[in-house]
Amino acid sequence: MEGSNETCVYKNKDAPVEARVKDLLSRMTLPEKIGQMTQIERVVTTPPVITDNFIGSVLNGGGSWPFEDAKTSDWADMIDGYQNAALASRLGIPIIYGIDAVHGNNNVYGATIFPHNIGLGATRDADLIRRIGAATALEVRACGAHWAFAPCVAALRDPRWGRSYESYSEDPDIICELSSLVSGLQGEPPKEHPNGYPFLAGRNNVVACAKHFVGDGGTDKGINEGNTIVSYEELEKIHLAPYLNCLAQGVSTVMASYSSWNGNKLHSDYFLLTELLKQKLGFKGFVISDWEALERLSEPFGSNYRNCVKISVNAGVDMVMVPFKYEQFIKDLTDLVESGEVTMSRIDDAVERILRVKFVAGLFEHPLTDRSLLGTVGCKEHRELARESVRKSLVLLKNGTNSAKPFLPLDRNVKRILVTGTHADDLGYQCGGWTKAWFGLSGRITIGTTLLDAIKEAVGDKTEVIYEKTPSEETLASLQRFSYAIVVVGETPYAETLGDNSELTIPLNGNDIVTALAEKIPTLVVLFSGRPLVLEPLVLEKAEALVAAWLPGTEGQGMTDVIFGDYDFEGKLPVSWFKRVDQLPLTADANSYDPLFPLGFGLNYNSGENV
Repeated sequence: MEGSNETCVYKNKDAPVEARVKDLLSRMTLPEKIGQMTQIERVVTTPPVITDNFIGSVLNGGGSWPFEDAKTSDWADMIDGYQNAALASRLGIPIIYGIDAVHGNNNVYGATIFPHNIGLGATRDADLIRRIGAATALEVRACGAHWAFAPCVAALRDPRWGRSYESYSEDPDIICELSSLVSGLQGEPPKEHPNGYPFLAGRNNVVACAKHFVGDGGTDKGINEGNTIVSYEELEKIHLAPYLNCLAQGVSTVMASYSSWNGNKLHSDYFLLTELLKQKLGFKGFVISDWEALERLSEPFGSNYRNCVKISVNAGVDMVMVPFKYEQFIKDLTDLVESGEVTMSRIDDAVERILRVKFVAGLFEHPLTDRSLLGTVGCKEHRELARESVRKSLVLLKNGTNSAKPFLPLDRNVKRILVTGTHADDLGYQCGGWTKAWFGLSGRITIGTTLLDAIKEAVGDKTEVIYEKTPSEETLASLQRFSYAIVVVGETPYAETLGDNSELTIPLNGNDIVTALAEKIPTLVVLFSGRPLVLEPLVLEKAEALVAAWLPGTEGQGMTDVIFGDYDFEGKLPVSWFKRVDQLPLTADANSYDPLFPLGFGLNYNSGENV
């Protein structure tokens, strides 16, 4: 450790942030600077790797845990171990640990899992989203991490995209409003806070990350990591707009997108990353690359890596999510600086930005986990908030054959209810992708309440609930025994490119299960999906009621609160619901707009009309 607090301005917590940044930067060697620009995955991380390479950041990918079902305290032990190694280096610069907390702290067993963004977009409730951010921040800080890779502020222009559920809406105005997650995660900056300058309120908050800059939700045919073919005016109006709201809230980091704009990959786009984001918009935080994004800058994947490093750092990427080949990255970037292909001033700019965020985040004063926060993880208050979020996210698409004869709310005191479908009792399906694993999982993957659990809890004492994942022949032959059926179907979990889908049909014979029952018995269909799916005419006609529940997370009671009538439906479609995939892309600003259900559609009990 160098110097005492008296001689080191950077160690003086009362000195201005910019003075601390300048002082620390002046003391750093080139290896220490390049180390700060390097983010590595926890599986290649050891204390000596951090200390010897002056590593600036560690992350875990989706599904990368200390061990399966590790408790929050186990995560804190691991991250504190890394942090102590960083603090033992010559200058004692703390790491910043990043995690994909995109709907709660979703990698950690027992954490509260909130609805995915597409469902939150249906709530139109900016204050709710801010409160979710604040709750998520507590659960993230409890595990020792300092940085959440959220919010995704993509405009969803085509539901064939595999990351559709990470978007709040197709409409930039709705996304702008719901970017309040930033203030939830980081805390609310004071009125006089300079636009674009990073902000963090205190130890109960985390660094946020607006992503993926820019145009990720507008790619041609919805292909993940594809090409967004739009004019600059359209890019600005649709895709850039939410970033202005994030910058106004002091968002500390921005993640570049894998995608391209008119054929130019974002990770090598100097105009967008530097001239627009940093210079014109005045962003003073740092730009982080996406996972192995530099390898994607050349064909075949990973070839000519040195050149990929050069073009991305020169374009304006400040920290690289390497995440594994850190020795190669450090070697190549060192060589590029020594040869003059990357200037020292570009390195200093990147490191200055990284240090600024670390000082603003209070990491030098409080580098280790605050263990008093452990009790917040999956706590009653957070689960109640998630339950409220589920209630407000549900969109009622149909209720009865006509508004004079509504089917919902359901009678909880009938004699016998049939609950069926692949998704009725599957917590993993209910949560979707980015839950425990990157692509999501099936089954009782964490602590939570399935819709079946919630139904059993909500019905009257004398009501019998019969559950069959797939209705048996015997059940189908004796449907008259049941007052009604609740059929729960939808998508199986996916993430990113694995979720790209050009057909968008309900998987696992979902349509067949619905029609088999709905032709013979009054049926409520609950659809779990990360986007609109094809609704067959027969399903629409035969089902008495249809609810879009999106990917609601761990708190299934939020659904029964509404379908049994304790609360009314409030959700409005955050995206246009198409009739056929050959209509796509279909957005409300299209010239020939002929959706099955328009953007903003949603029925309720009071009127039977649109909310």
